[in-house]
Amino acid sequence: MLEKCMQGRVLLLTICAAGIGGTFQFGYNLSIINAPTLHIQEFINETWRVRTGQPLPRHLVLLVWSLIVSLYPLGGLFGALLAGPLAVMLGRKKSLLVNNIFVVAAATLFGFSRRAGSFEMVILGRLLIGVSAGVSMSVQPMYLGESAPKELRGAVAMTPAIFTALGIVMGQVVGLREVLGDPWAWPLLLASCLVPGVLQLASLPLLPESPRYLLIDCGDTEACLAALQRLRGTADVVQELSELDEERAACRGQRARRPWELLQDRGLRRQVTSLAVLGGALELCGNDSVYAVASSVFRGAGVPDAEVQYAVVGTGSCELLAACVSCVLIERVGRRVLLIAGYSLMTCWGSIFTVALCLQSSVPWMPYLAMSCIFAFILSFGIGPAGVTGILATELFDQKSRPAAYMVCGALMWILLFLVGLGFPFIMEGLSHFFYVPFLGVCVCGAIYTAFFLPETKGKSFLEISEELDRLSFLKQNQGPDWSGPEVILSTEL
Repeated sequence: MLEKCMQGRVLLLTICAAGIGGTFQFGYNLSIINAPTLHIQEFINETWRVRTGQPLPRHLVLLVWSLIVSLYPLGGLFGALLAGPLAVMLGRKKSLLVNNIFVVAAATLFGFSRRAGSFEMVILGRLLIGVSAGVSMSVQPMYLGESAPKELRGAVAMTPAIFTALGIVMGQVVGLREVLGDPWAWPLLLASCLVPGVLQLASLPLLPESPRYLLIDCGDTEACLAALQRLRGTADVVQELSELDEERAACRGQRARRPWELLQDRGLRRQVTSLAVLGGALELCGNDSVYAVASSVFRGAGVPDAEVQYAVVGTGSCELLAACVSCVLIERVGRRVLLIAGYSLMTCWGSIFTVALCLQSSVPWMPYLAMSCIFAFILSFGIGPAGVTGILATELFDQKSRPAAYMVCGALMWILLFLVGLGFPFIMEGLSHFFYVPFLGVCVCGAIYTAFFLPETKGKSFLEISEELDRLSFLKQNQGPDWSGPEVILSTEL
């Protein structure tokens, strides 16, 4: 057991180094903006009063604040479109390192915004940190999925979800009043994203590049062999290297695909459809909406205003726990089971949550049921869709299509995140207690699509997955047309 632990040490360090400056940053910067909301709005108003001698009208303050919040997913969209070319030109590891330029620039703008008296610096900083999140959300799963052995690929590819949840929890904790939630500490709170970036810059250069990128994209067999031996902790990597050679032979003569070429290739339609349907379901399943209404539900259940912030930390901790459990289960039960179970449980808890909201004014214990449903829903999301969906672009596409697939998946995710954030207040106002009904429909569709159309990829090499998908895509063509002529005699009289 000790020998196995030592063998996997470099892979574990690679996971941590990629995660701390990758999806951890996404979750961290997603959650830390909630704590200083009122303080930043006051800073916007005060800055305008110093400049013009008059306070900024309330509706314009809210407009500027909405711009600060919405520029994060907009920057993420730019980052997702940038991730594919970066991963092809620089490689997976170097892309993550170069990505920290955006983190350093954003942290500098945040840290000096109060001293400079410029809320525009906060706006630009949120755009830049969004670009960084968009790059890392695409490149990190690609890097880890290509570096892991096939028997651990699912568990390793689940770690971005763990780091996302960890970032959310850490952002909630750091934003507490007792830490950096003080009215005068918000520039330091926003600039604290520099710490994970520095940790990645100090650790990731010491670790190997993706072996698949080195062999298939760069054609460097020696570097690939050295990276494999370091990642596996053993010199005996002959079998895995031969599998990589077969994969390289299958990709020989091809160049990296562009996003629109994925849509034109008939052999990739099933993969692109799965990516679009399940990637869309991830953002439209209502998990972000549950986080948005959690505080009001907790207050309705009798949690004092001063204690609500600690209950909110509990929601992030639930997702972290569920992601860790899913990481342990994924190589045992498979991807499809976790996705179907996750969406089915989310449908169940979302339905109960809707009933509880409708009856909370007439039945005394309904607010407590609604609060319990929030935790159960987040646990269900973390067990299935939160992590498994991120593996799809890694496993369903080959080496030449994978960067473009992550561009498509990332762009879709950030666009939907922006639209949900924009439209959710109107959904709340229009549907009242039934606001979750549209999300329930998405959860049902996610479970049905997974059950009928998504192949299981557990324990299979990338080449085996590609061959199975080709067989499914061209099944009718391979069968040929039905024979309608005279009966064929398969034997002679003799």
